[in-house]
Amino acid sequence: MLLDLDFDVSVAPLQAVELPTETLMKLQQFLYREARLLDERRWAEWLALWTDDGLYWIPQQHGQASPYDHISLAFEDRMLREVRARRLENVRNWSQQPPTHATRLVGNISVEGVDAGGNLVLRSVFQMTEWRKKETRQLAGTCWHKLATDGDGWKLRMKRVDLVNCDATHENLEVFI
Repeated sequence: MLLDLDFDVSVAPLQAVELPTETLMKLQQFLYREARLLDERRWAEWLALWTDDGLYWIPQQHGQASPYDHISLAFEDRMLREVRARRLENVRNWSQQPPTHATRLVGNISVEGVDAGGNLVLRSVFQMTEWRKKETRQLAGTCWHKLATDGDGWKLRMKRVDLVNCDATHENLEVFI
C-alpha cells in the first residue's frame, strides 16, 4: 500500500456536503473516541478503526502535498501501524521503559467535504501532552481524517497529522499522534 501512488492523500478539492446535526455529533464522537483509545494505549481497538488500505501520515514540511516525493515523519500502512503497536506493547521494548503517557485535546472539528473517492474529510486541531522519563513534550497541529463509510459508522481511510513544528528536530515519535 505504501507504494500505491494512486492512493489519494490530498485533502482538496472537495465536494461540499451538508449533514444532519445528529451525524455531526456522531462524527465528533468518533474523533473523541479515537483520541481516547490513543490516550489509553488501546492499540488493538485503535487499529480496528482503520480500513485495510488506510494510511497514517505525518508530513515533514508545511504544505507537503505528497508522501511519495518527500520524506515524512511517519508514513505507515496497516502493516507498519501493527508493527509499531506490537513494539509499544512489548515488555522488552527498552524505549518504552517507562511507557510513554499522553493525553490529547481535540477541537474545532469541521466537515470539509467529500473527496473524489467518496471519503468524508474532517479537519480538527489537537493539543497533545506527552510524558516519558520525567520529560514533558507538547505537540500541536491539524488533523485531517478521511473516513470511509462502514455500515452505520466509519473507518479511517487516512489520517494526516500536520504538526505546527513539523520541520523542527524531533526526538522519536514513539506513540501515534
